[in-house]
Amino acid sequence: MHVLQKTQKIVRYQNQQGNIHYGIVEDEMILQLSSSFAELVNKEIKYDGVELKYSDVKILEPVKPSKVVNFGWTYAGHAKETGGEANLVEPFLFLKPLSSLIADKEKIILPPNDLSNQVELEGEVALIIGKRGKNIKEEDALDYVFGCTIFNDVTARDLTKKDPQFTRGKGFDTFGPLGPCIVTGVDPTNLRIVTTLNGRVVQDGNTNQMSLSIPFLISWLSQVMTLEPGDILATGSPSGSCPIKSGDEVVVEVENIGRLTNGVQ
Repeated sequence: MHVLQKTQKIVRYQNQQGNIHYGIVEDEMILQLSSSFAELVNKEIKYDGVELKYSDVKILEPVKPSKVVNFGWTYAGHAKETGGEANLVEPFLFLKPLSSLIADKEKIILPPNDLSNQVELEGEVALIIGKRGKNIKEEDALDYVFGCTIFNDVTARDLTKKDPQFTRGKGFDTFGPLGPCIVTGVDPTNLRIVTTLNGRVVQDGNTNQMSLSIPFLISWLSQVMTLEPGDILATGSPSGSCPIKSGDEVVVEVENIGRLTNGVQ
């Protein structure tokens, strides 16, 4: 057994035999692990001696959470462009169903036009919680983060504008692309987010531009609900959210983490 290093890129994948494992990414290779997620968050890794090409496996969502919590309007520019509150005093939050989650390279499926005809992208940094927490102090909040990944909070904007809450507009199947990896040891408070649509940059922001800090968000949320290992906290989208259509390709790139790529149909 080895101890997880401070900075590691971890993927969850299915090999050619159909078995699901976690692995450590090194260059174009994956070092297969027999460790469970619970062991990983305790910084214990068990190599099983197998090395695989990254291109030979199916990358899955990097975690199976108990909940997906999203923070809205954490960037003033995005709040203004979507009609939200630009200067929040306390967070605006909503939940996405687990059935919305898809992995890197999987397709975002647009709902029929009679349900929604204005679906938009939102590139975000997501936190993966590493240990159970309730009433967490703000100064201790980052100790509860196992690592960071990338999230696309796909949104039926016409529905979030007219519904009294966000569940329907945020909750369609495939509206939660996540991944491709969890990166440990990165500072979530200073990460550049660049989203491209068919190769054109539509979002370019940084988590240091958030109107509410990430430690504050974690602490505040833990007063509302208990955070469990594996929970996903999507920290909000910078400005530049824009419509997507069938045939598009969306790439959300976050520095020090990687690229989340999803086609649209």
